[in-house]
Amino acid sequence: MKFRGKIVDIACLNHLTRVVTTVSKLTKTCVLRLTPDNLFFVLSEKVANGGVSMWCELSQANFFDEYQMEGVCSEDNEICLEMSPENLSRALKTVQNAKSVKVKLSKKHCPCLSIVGELPTLSSISRVVTHHVPVNVVPRRLWHEFKEPSVPDFDVSIYLPPLKTMKNVVDRMKNLSNFLVIEASLSGEMNLKMETDLVSVTTHFKDLGNPAWGDDASQGAGPSPSRDPEAMAQARVDIRKLQQFLMGQQVNPSKAMCNIVHETLIHLILLHEDVSLQYFIPAVA
Repeated sequence: MKFRGKIVDIACLNHLTRVVTTVSKLTKTCVLRLTPDNLFFVLSEKVANGGVSMWCELSQANFFDEYQMEGVCSEDNEICLEMSPENLSRALKTVQNAKSVKVKLSKKHCPCLSIVGELPTLSSISRVVTHHVPVNVVPRRLWHEFKEPSVPDFDVSIYLPPLKTMKNVVDRMKNLSNFLVIEASLSGEMNLKMETDLVSVTTHFKDLGNPAWGDDASQGAGPSPSRDPEAMAQARVDIRKLQQFLMGQQVNPSKAMCNIVHETLIHLILLHEDVSLQYFIPAVA
């Protein structure tokens, strides 16, 4: 089992750091899944117990100048590592100005992801800084828990309003209630609502637009063609989980979407060129 990658382009290094930092805001531990073509950051909590799930996918060719890996066996050429994304984020931030950065799987006192940065210097003597991020190797029998989540058949899909605007609204509502209702329609309308014994607050967004979903089964069946465009689908969620998602964003997505399974789940999707991030928040009664 081997993994070694090298990043020379400073823009690619900064971009990877932003992605890892975003992931670190969403979870304290996750699984880094390495394949020959992609890297995945995966969080798979039990939705039945109110847990959230995350799937972040990166194409390695868009980040690494050199990339080599050998999985645990030839049939399943991949490696799964449980780790703290915050530790990886800190390590990457310390080598932001490096001429090159190597990332490799090594073994010190325990398995580690070693981040080795060659720093610029005025002399002929090179300066190298190394960080070792501890990881746990996930046994192959557990890999099935970290496969791409299936997208449920949703009732409404809608583009999100500007994330900063949405975050400001959610931050204010959090002071009033622990729960928030998100509802949306196929006519491009979305409402954020919360209600207590003392106060009821609703923020309306209009003309957001609705994504057109094709026939790709992996993307879910999508809304029924016969669905009333004005009909609202809604889900009541833990406001802290939604706030955590909005607080952590550093990837500046080109598209941000929300799929709603009525009274069951909200599925948030961020797309940015070579990165996709999916976040699932189950509804609460």
